[in-house]
Amino acid sequence: MVGNDIVDLAEARYASNWQRPRFLDKLFSESEQTYIQNTANPFRMVWRLWSIKEASYKLYTQLHPVRFYNPKAFECETNHNSWVVGFKDFQCYIETTETANYILSEARLNRQNLGSNIIKFESTGQKQQSNELKERLLSCVADSYQLVKNEMGVPALTNGEQILSVSLTHHGSYGAFAIG
Repeated sequence: MVGNDIVDLAEARYASNWQRPRFLDKLFSESEQTYIQNTANPFRMVWRLWSIKEASYKLYTQLHPVRFYNPKAFECETNHNSWVVGFKDFQCYIETTETANYILSEARLNRQNLGSNIIKFESTGQKQQSNELKERLLSCVADSYQLVKNEMGVPALTNGEQILSVSLTHHGSYGAFAIG
């Protein structure tokens, strides 16, 4: 199983005011806010932590299919650039990559290297980007696989006999998919 999330930094810079009052309090624990305050680039740390929380949530909902919104409860901890997230009795490991253009995080139950395929979209509309992402995913697997979603909207790949977990993410000009 896998969860991933990507943040287009140009889009985040344009569309979000993370410095407004109470923004950090609503999303981040005290220790996470300390990470943000003690880094050379608080903007990047905010979006790194956000992508970590989103990737973890996507993985969690594959194991526990229920929708809810409580990002602050997904507690991020780091030890020399390696991240672990805890929520209740759930724990996962995060790998993150950052470029000048995006931050991508991937959550797994065991420590693994990043496996997400990153896409720079050719299209600009959200629906077109979603379709482009799904087409790129399906082009990477055998023709016998189809993309399906369960009753909670969690995607998976199936060929009728086997089910593979998958995570899809897109934001701004970038998207990514990972197969579990």
